[in-house]
Amino acid sequence: MNLSVKAAVELARHNIRYQARSAAVRIYDDLRQRILSLDLPPGANLLRSELAQHYEVSQTPLRDALQRLEQDGLVDIFPQSRTLVTRINTTRVQEAQFLRLALETEVVRRLARQGAPEVVEYGRAVIELQRSLAGDRSQLQLFQEMDEYFHGVLFGGLKQDELHTLIRSRSGHFDRVRRLQTHAEDKIQAILSGHERILEAINNCDEDAAVAAIRDHLHKEPDWVDVYRKEHEDYFV
Repeated sequence: MNLSVKAAVELARHNIRYQARSAAVRIYDDLRQRILSLDLPPGANLLRSELAQHYEVSQTPLRDALQRLEQDGLVDIFPQSRTLVTRINTTRVQEAQFLRLALETEVVRRLARQGAPEVVEYGRAVIELQRSLAGDRSQLQLFQEMDEYFHGVLFGGLKQDELHTLIRSRSGHFDRVRRLQTHAEDKIQAILSGHERILEAINNCDEDAAVAAIRDHLHKEPDWVDVYRKEHEDYFV
């Protein structure tokens, strides 16, 4: 079985697990993705009656899903009134960036220290899938989802999936800014190259190189958010 097929199988297994989840979790996952992709933009009014009809559920699982989204900072719930998708908060963007850099630096350090051949194998498979999407601009959202999946593979190598879940729950504002990026060809290639450098360092059990690679990969200029705030003022607080 080649690497791309193995990654596809893993994703299929993930989808099977997804289908077995409760209605509330499935609604939460779908709404979260629609918010992060900006399909439901900042400030959008979420009508519960329409959502219940769309997902074909009662109000109970819908309420549970919305409460989780509120905990993630992605919606504001006004009882007996309305539920709004939150506008992007730059402070929360910076907090998520700091948290991600701190945790992922330690993750790759430990992977390089102990050796992680399965992580390297699956990581390379994800890169191959990303390469197959890179030339199709209509697949940018899927490319970005695969980018997050790659980082999940790193955490999974240390059996720290809950930490990756923690990062995801704190990164809603950060991820929405990332979705505003258009990703020119050179940026896409830089992402793929960054992934390859991370895996190469882990494969060589080179802790310093792994730390340098992840820090370079996650680096953002201090004013990087300002560019997108100027272009989409109505999306930000």
